[in-house]
Amino acid sequence: MTGPAYRRDRARLPAAERRRQIMEATAQLIAERGFWGLSMQDVADRCGLTVPGLLHHVGSKDGLLVAVLEHRDAEDARSLASLLGVDDLAAPWTGGALPPGVGLRQMCAALVRRNAGQPEIVRLFAVLEAESLAPSHPAHDYFAARQEHILATFTALAKDVTATPHALARQLVAMMDGLQIQWLRAPQTNDLVQDWEDAAKVLFADLDS
Repeated sequence: MTGPAYRRDRARLPAAERRRQIMEATAQLIAERGFWGLSMQDVADRCGLTVPGLLHHVGSKDGLLVAVLEHRDAEDARSLASLLGVDDLAAPWTGGALPPGVGLRQMCAALVRRNAGQPEIVRLFAVLEAESLAPSHPAHDYFAARQEHILATFTALAKDVTATPHALARQLVAMMDGLQIQWLRAPQTNDLVQDWEDAAKVLFADLDS
């Protein structure tokens, strides 16, 4: 059985538009199949390109994965900044300094709201994060650093509300990850935002937000 046919689009798109097209097609395919199930031919077909044409833009399969992750990080940082009402934001997964006035509970709520609006992207990261537990995976170092940066950011923010900031940071990340997996499996019966608010009442009980 063959998959859907995609038209070879010989139109020369502007470089930025073509790159965005490649990033979005790749993200969708990885969310569906995982990185190991991804083929460059599939990405090329989705974008109306030949494989050599695709390689001209991304260099290699590993290079494509890195480009997708960097693209999503930039998009998510802009979205998160908007939710937090700030002009610029060094997202917690990059290790940069946060703007003043952003509290831990506010940051967590914004992250959950952002994720609730993009289930396909959350699925992409969930699949890749699980796959990248293998040291040989090309995103292994990326996700190790990502987790370290998020924990460091949450720990720094938690110092204002608890005497055990690192423990609270780990609990918050674990709760977010767990709720997201349940939501992805049954989005019709799970409300990610409401589930997080219910969990936050417990995790932040007796703490100043």
